[in-house]
Amino acid sequence: MTIKVGERLPNAAVRQVTADGPKPVQTKDYFAGRTVVLFGLPGAFTPTCHKNHLPGFIVGEAAFKAKGVDAIAMTSVNDHHVLSAWSEATGAKGHIDFLADGNGEFAKALGLDLDLSAGGLGLRSKRYSMLVVDGVVKELNVEPETGKADVSGAEHLLGQIG
Repeated sequence: MTIKVGERLPNAAVRQVTADGPKPVQTKDYFAGRTVVLFGLPGAFTPTCHKNHLPGFIVGEAAFKAKGVDAIAMTSVNDHHVLSAWSEATGAKGHIDFLADGNGEFAKALGLDLDLSAGGLGLRSKRYSMLVVDGVVKELNVEPETGKADVSGAEHLLGQIG
Protein backbone atom coordinates (compact mmCIF):
# COMPACT_ATOMS: atom_id res chain seq x y z
CA MET A 1 0.00 0.00 0.00
CA THR A 2 1.31 3.44 -0.93
CA ILE A 3 2.07 5.92 1.83
CA LYS A 4 -0.42 8.76 2.15
CA VAL A 5 -0.42 12.34 3.38
CA GLY A 6 -0.74 12.36 7.16
CA GLU A 7 1.06 9.06 7.65
CA ARG A 8 4.42 8.59 9.34
CA LEU A 9 7.27 7.41 7.14
CA PRO A 10 8.19 3.77 7.70
CA ASN A 11 11.56 3.09 9.21
CA ALA A 12 14.21 1.59 6.95
CA ALA A 13 17.98 1.42 6.83
CA VAL A 14 19.64 3.57 4.16
CA ARG A 15 23.18 4.78 3.62
CA GLN A 16 23.77 8.51 3.55
CA VAL A 17 26.57 9.68 1.31
CA THR A 18 28.98 11.81 3.36
CA ALA A 19 32.46 13.26 2.87
CA ASP A 20 33.74 10.47 5.15
CA GLY A 21 32.04 7.70 3.17
CA PRO A 22 28.69 5.99 3.58
CA LYS A 23 26.95 6.46 6.91
CA PRO A 24 24.26 3.95 7.93
CA VAL A 25 21.10 5.85 8.86
CA GLN A 26 17.65 4.83 10.03
CA THR A 27 14.96 6.90 8.31
CA LYS A 28 13.16 7.40 11.64
CA ASP A 29 16.27 9.20 12.90
CA TYR A 30 17.03 11.14 9.72
CA PHE A 31 13.56 12.74 9.53
CA ALA A 32 12.99 13.22 13.27
CA GLY A 33 12.47 16.78 14.49
CA ARG A 34 12.93 18.60 11.22
CA THR A 35 11.32 19.60 7.94
CA VAL A 36 12.70 17.75 4.94
CA VAL A 37 11.95 17.78 1.24
CA LEU A 38 12.41 14.22 0.00
CA PHE A 39 12.35 13.16 -3.60
CA GLY A 40 12.73 9.68 -5.00
CA LEU A 41 13.66 8.62 -8.47
CA PRO A 42 14.35 5.49 -10.50
CA GLY A 43 18.10 5.89 -10.85
CA ALA A 44 21.16 8.09 -10.82
CA PHE A 45 22.46 9.15 -14.22
CA THR A 46 19.25 8.01 -15.98
CA PRO A 47 18.05 10.66 -18.47
CA THR A 48 14.95 12.11 -16.77
CA CYS A 49 16.45 11.88 -13.29
CA HIS A 50 19.73 13.47 -14.36
CA LYS A 51 18.44 16.21 -16.67
CA ASN A 52 14.96 17.04 -15.35
CA HIS A 53 14.36 15.91 -11.77
CA LEU A 54 17.50 16.50 -9.68
CA PRO A 55 18.47 19.89 -11.17
CA GLY A 56 15.26 21.60 -9.99
CA PHE A 57 16.00 20.73 -6.38
CA ILE A 58 19.56 22.06 -6.66
CA VAL A 59 18.31 25.33 -8.17
CA GLY A 60 15.43 25.55 -5.68
CA GLU A 61 17.52 24.97 -2.56
CA ALA A 62 17.45 28.60 -1.34
CA ALA A 63 13.71 28.93 -2.00
CA PHE A 64 12.97 25.74 -0.03
CA LYS A 65 15.17 26.89 2.85
CA ALA A 66 13.41 30.29 2.83
CA LYS A 67 10.14 28.41 3.41
CA GLY A 68 11.49 26.65 6.50
CA VAL A 69 12.89 23.46 4.97
CA ASP A 70 15.86 22.19 6.97
CA ALA A 71 17.19 19.74 4.37
CA ILE A 72 16.61 18.40 0.89
CA ALA A 73 17.19 14.69 0.44
CA MET A 74 16.93 12.27 -2.43
CA THR A 75 16.71 8.53 -2.52
CA SER A 76 16.96 5.90 -5.20
CA VAL A 77 17.60 2.19 -5.46
CA ASN A 78 21.29 2.69 -6.14
CA ASP A 79 24.32 1.91 -4.02
CA HIS A 80 26.17 4.64 -2.16
CA HIS A 81 29.12 4.54 -4.58
CA VAL A 82 26.87 5.45 -7.51
CA LEU A 83 25.11 8.18 -5.53
CA SER A 84 28.42 9.63 -4.38
CA ALA A 85 29.62 9.87 -7.97
CA TRP A 86 26.29 11.37 -9.04
CA SER A 87 26.35 14.00 -6.28
CA GLU A 88 29.77 15.13 -7.47
CA ALA A 89 28.93 15.00 -11.19
CA THR A 90 25.83 17.17 -10.74
CA GLY A 91 27.19 19.71 -8.27
CA ALA A 92 24.64 18.58 -5.69
CA LYS A 93 27.28 17.53 -3.15
CA GLY A 94 26.84 19.61 -0.01
CA HIS A 95 23.41 20.83 -1.10
CA ILE A 96 21.30 17.67 -1.20
CA ASP A 97 21.55 14.63 1.08
CA PHE A 98 21.86 11.45 -0.97
CA LEU A 99 20.23 8.45 0.72
CA ALA A 100 21.16 5.16 -0.94
CA ASP A 101 18.38 2.56 -0.79
CA GLY A 102 20.52 -0.14 -2.35
CA ASN A 103 18.13 -3.02 -1.69
CA GLY A 104 14.95 -1.02 -2.27
CA GLU A 105 13.75 -1.57 1.30
CA PHE A 106 12.66 2.05 1.80
CA ALA A 107 10.94 2.20 -1.61
CA LYS A 108 9.06 -1.03 -0.81
CA ALA A 109 8.09 0.17 2.68
CA LEU A 110 6.68 3.37 1.15
CA GLY A 111 4.76 1.36 -1.44
CA LEU A 112 6.62 3.36 -4.09
CA ASP A 113 8.70 0.56 -5.58
CA LEU A 114 8.66 0.00 -9.31
CA ASP A 115 9.54 -3.13 -11.28
CA LEU A 116 11.58 -2.11 -14.31
CA SER A 117 12.92 -5.61 -14.96
CA ALA A 118 11.52 -5.63 -18.50
CA GLY A 119 13.96 -2.83 -19.34
CA GLY A 120 16.85 -4.48 -17.53
CA LEU A 121 16.76 -2.13 -14.53
CA GLY A 122 15.26 -4.44 -11.88
CA LEU A 123 13.52 -3.06 -8.80
CA ARG A 124 13.56 0.73 -8.62
CA SER A 125 11.71 3.59 -6.96
CA LYS A 126 8.83 5.46 -8.51
CA ARG A 127 9.48 9.13 -9.15
CA TYR A 128 7.99 11.28 -6.38
CA SER A 129 8.49 14.25 -4.12
CA MET A 130 7.19 14.90 -0.63
CA LEU A 131 7.37 17.32 2.25
CA VAL A 132 8.06 15.54 5.53
CA VAL A 133 7.69 17.27 8.91
CA ASP A 134 9.05 15.35 11.90
CA GLY A 135 8.65 12.08 10.02
CA VAL A 136 5.06 12.73 8.86
CA VAL A 137 4.17 13.21 5.18
CA LYS A 138 2.55 16.63 4.65
CA GLU A 139 2.63 16.70 0.82
CA LEU A 140 3.07 13.81 -1.61
CA ASN A 141 3.44 13.96 -5.39
CA VAL A 142 3.83 10.70 -7.28
CA GLU A 143 4.66 11.16 -10.94
CA PRO A 144 1.89 9.51 -13.00
CA GLU A 145 3.88 9.18 -16.22
CA THR A 146 7.31 7.66 -16.67
CA GLY A 147 9.88 9.86 -18.32
CA LYS A 148 8.45 13.05 -16.78
CA ALA A 149 9.30 15.05 -13.67
CA ASP A 150 6.46 17.56 -13.59
CA VAL A 151 4.16 16.59 -10.71
CA SER A 152 7.16 15.40 -8.70
CA GLY A 153 9.38 18.35 -9.64
CA ALA A 154 10.81 20.96 -7.33
CA GLU A 155 8.70 23.83 -8.66
CA HIS A 156 5.46 21.94 -8.07
CA LEU A 157 6.40 21.02 -4.49
CA LEU A 158 7.69 24.50 -3.76
CA GLY A 159 4.28 25.89 -4.78
CA GLN A 160 2.57 23.56 -2.29
CA ILE A 161 4.60 24.78 0.69
CA GLY A 162 3.04 27.74 2.54
